[in-house]
Amino acid sequence: MASSTGVQVESIFHPPTFKPPSATNTLLLAGAGARYIEKEGKVIKVTAVSVYLEDKGIQSLAAKWKGKTPAALMDSDYFYNDIVNGPFEKLTQISMLIPIPGKSFSETISQLWVGILKANGTYTDADVTNIVKFLNALKDESFAPGASILFTSSPAGSVTVNLVKDGIISEAAIVVFENEKWGATVMESVIGKNGVSQEAKQSLASRVSEFLN
Repeated sequence: MASSTGVQVESIFHPPTFKPPSATNTLLLAGAGARYIEKEGKVIKVTAVSVYLEDKGIQSLAAKWKGKTPAALMDSDYFYNDIVNGPFEKLTQISMLIPIPGKSFSETISQLWVGILKANGTYTDADVTNIVKFLNALKDESFAPGASILFTSSPAGSVTVNLVKDGIISEAAIVVFENEKWGATVMESVIGKNGVSQEAKQSLASRVSEFLN
């Protein structure tokens, strides 16, 4: 079921399949695109964001979404919710297109997660602990263009975080979020209703439609 094509986002090539060290399966590239910010009146591409799903995840979407066009998938929050909350392995990879300090990156993404958890009414002391661990793990890091952070979600929903620097993937996790809601939280921050990359969402709708049809 794997597509033979990867996706190029600026300097970052996302291969059609990938097996991160924290996954048990080889995952399929579901979509990839840039994240933009506005700075001093200019729109800047800051990161390349990709989403990978295990084959079982693609199959689980077929019953409801097979036959739908990319436009129909893009317009449906329910489609993205089925990916966000699906009980299958998935990966969010965030790759740097510009130099980004670890402290800045971790603070920005942590704010997104806290907003999602609070909006869902599920923000607890355990989540505070997870976020503090994440902030501490990255506070002294510095990411050059091409460096990546991998967020691998288990079917149960926990998340393991690995770094990629100078083309080398850290086998040891820098942080593990044990709570089962974290897989959905990380994925929602990327492709949810207010996800950070519309390009990645469009790419995902197009590629998944192709997989299913």
